Amino acid sequence: MSIVAGLLVTAAVTPAIAVTGMAANNGIGVFEGLPEYLNVEQLAQPTTIYAKNGDQDVPLATFYSQNRLPVRFDQISQAAKDAAIGGEDPRFYSHGGVDIQGTVRGVLSTVGGGGVQGGSSITQQYVKNVLLQKCEALPVKTKEQKAKYEQCVTDSTGVSPDRKIKEMKYAIGLEKKYTKDQILVGYLNIAGFGGSVYGIEAAAHYYYNTTAAALTPAQAASLVAIVNEPTSLKIDDPASKTNGAANGYAKNKERRDYILGKMYQYKKLTKKQYDEAVKTPVQPVITPSVRGCQTAGGSAYFCDYVQKIILNDPTFGADEDTRASNFNRGGYKIYTSLDLQLQQTAEETLASYVPASYDRADIGGVLTGVQPGTGRVLYMAQNKKYSQDPDVLSTSTDYSSVNFATDQQYGGSGGFQVGSTYKVFTLAEWLKQGHSLSEPVNANIRTYTSFKDSCTGGWNGTYTPQNDESGEAGIRNAQSATTQSINTAFISMASQLDLCNIKKDAEAFAVHTAKGEPLSTNPSAVLGTNYIAPLTMATAFAGIANNGMTCTPIAIDKILDANGKDVKPPASSCTQSVEPAVANTMAKALMGPLQGGGTASGLNRTGKDMLGKTGTTEYNDQLWLVAATTKVAGAYWVGNIQGHVDFRRVYPTHGESPASARVDVMRAMMTAAVAKYGGDRFPAAPDKLTRGVQVAIPDLTGKTPDEAKSILTGLGLDSADGPVQDSVAPAGTIAATDPPAGTQVTKGTPITLFTSNGSLVAVPNVVGQKYGDALAALTAAGFTVKTSGGNNPASIVQAQDPAAGAPAKRGAQVTLALAAVPSTPPTPGH
Repeated sequence: MSIVAGLLVTAAVTPAIAVTGMAANNGIGVFEGLPEYLNVEQLAQPTTIYAKNGDQDVPLATFYSQNRLPVRFDQISQAAKDAAIGGEDPRFYSHGGVDIQGTVRGVLSTVGGGGVQGGSSITQQYVKNVLLQKCEALPVKTKEQKAKYEQCVTDSTGVSPDRKIKEMKYAIGLEKKYTKDQILVGYLNIAGFGGSVYGIEAAAHYYYNTTAAALTPAQAASLVAIVNEPTSLKIDDPASKTNGAANGYAKNKERRDYILGKMYQYKKLTKKQYDEAVKTPVQPVITPSVRGCQTAGGSAYFCDYVQKIILNDPTFGADEDTRASNFNRGGYKIYTSLDLQLQQTAEETLASYVPASYDRADIGGVLTGVQPGTGRVLYMAQNKKYSQDPDVLSTSTDYSSVNFATDQQYGGSGGFQVGSTYKVFTLAEWLKQGHSLSEPVNANIRTYTSFKDSCTGGWNGTYTPQNDESGEAGIRNAQSATTQSINTAFISMASQLDLCNIKKDAEAFAVHTAKGEPLSTNPSAVLGTNYIAPLTMATAFAGIANNGMTCTPIAIDKILDANGKDVKPPASSCTQSVEPAVANTMAKALMGPLQGGGTASGLNRTGKDMLGKTGTTEYNDQLWLVAATTKVAGAYWVGNIQGHVDFRRVYPTHGESPASARVDVMRAMMTAAVAKYGGDRFPAAPDKLTRGVQVAIPDLTGKTPDEAKSILTGLGLDSADGPVQDSVAPAGTIAATDPPAGTQVTKGTPITLFTSNGSLVAVPNVVGQKYGDALAALTAAGFTVKTSGGNNPASIVQAQDPAAGAPAKRGAQVTLALAAVPSTPPTPGH
């Protein structure tokens, strides 16, 4: 009592209870020691995510813990203001924050043992709600957090003299700091109207499908009635109606009519207005304000991705609980990169080719795309419907809570093996090391026992890769290996490289596993055994199409807080993954699969440059097709979520297997992307990386095989052993090469070496010699001789067959053409 008496004196109101001066003075001392000013923080408001529909930003989804739409004083009907004052604080505009009559009534109740009751002015109620708002922002996951929250609520709303005194002191302080109109509008914006509905504007929309400015006296009084006891007086539950009552919601109507009576008493309503309002039945028009990503339809997985970005970013709070609270209460306007036109194409295409459920497989499918040079995520569609409801997820395979397009930390899966789409990183390293697209590659099936891997110190074992189809072995080049996606060719290329560098090239293109684990570097990883998310592969291919500059994906263009101020969104990080010359040569190579004979032949019908690569894992259980222009890059994945069904042997839609249909899917997607965003030509690839360095084959005749191979290796040429040949070269030495000496070939070309058996002898040159001398020479060399024109030893050899130097077997016949010898002239005188 002494404390309350001191409070009333300090508040400059007339005490209605006789107290001693000492009691009042003691009360004043205690009261004055309390804090006076209450920090009124930003009200909890809904956060809205927007997407792009042409040039318009349209709402995609709304999130809130308290559905509140703050409005200005002039956006609230006078009826609502009068209802609040009449029902809660008739002397609001005349007291200094504490209503003396209400307070005395509460004090008498306390003294009489009835607890602290009533008497709270609108300002005091505003104080209580402000304090309660601070409690609502606290996390409640752990036992300790829940206890802290409950104590906060008790301190803010509990029935105790101490709390009431603090509330009064704060109310007096608020009245010094703010005008009455500011306090009234603050109260109407913060008050709870049942459930998650807070503030007069949200209440008007939810209960009557109108605005605060348009509320009638009956509607306004009905809403203000709810504030008095939100649980029992709210009007959105038909079960709470009085059975058989003509007006329904009898408790609300009783409180409403009391408030209308006060409004009439204080001349805020005429008699006619009062009578009309009282006769009006309580008939709500419930208009729920839907929230959460499930309201975003086919864009729900992108919405979930955006939400996870916020929850993972320290910009929005020091820990996840704080970030979640800020997200649901901060009133952010989040403008995203999602292009609803491309999104619609992605959703319709997936729905046509990948069913949400399939009786022969647990099938999943994703289409997602990014913008090269910015990293902006343009579309993200999935074959499953989005839900976080455990009951829904347990009863229907049409639904999923997992975003298959993204990494695990953003609500995604553990990723999927990417198959041959990963070969592009071996191609990158191949070109970086000075090899070319024209360089021959030995694609024969063979067993490898070691690979260089500077990450692990080397790989040793037994590895015998196979091809997807027969007839792909033999000598290829890097371009045909890419066009036809030949496994043995890429393993052959990798055997000449460092597996660790291939991994680093992938990482340079922002590639990582969906779980955040290190990329594997074993030989099979060259063929795509790492588990990666589709968005990651789309990002990497965007980097190839962007002159080797890879920009990490971003989904948010702009964020405004509840006050309209800019909040810095997460930014893309752009890295020069490889030199432009290498990237442009990769682009040239990757145009091959989209052309005739390629694994994605028929994909590109746009007339614009486009690159792409298919990927198929072992057993055909994961299928990929990633493509890119200079403006849009996209990834398509369809596969087993779990299990190992062969997707070349099932036909879920269109009478096609997913393997054969993937080109149709990506053609639809990329055609739509080019139609909207266009595309430029890829820069020309340098001749050095396409044709490679040209080398002249040296004359190796007479060299030993080891000498010959050493010479070829020094020139950057490979070698292969050919069969033994008849040759004039010494037995065991090189007789000839294929291609022959002097031919210009690409570095890396394998040269076939033919070894001599020494069975041939070079025919001696006897032209111009006397026949006798020629015969002796040929006979000594092991040849037989035939002449034309006699056999005069003095005759001169005019021609020989075989020609001089020609190789021939010993015992072979050499034909000589001899000149006639003139007869001796007669002696003169005879």
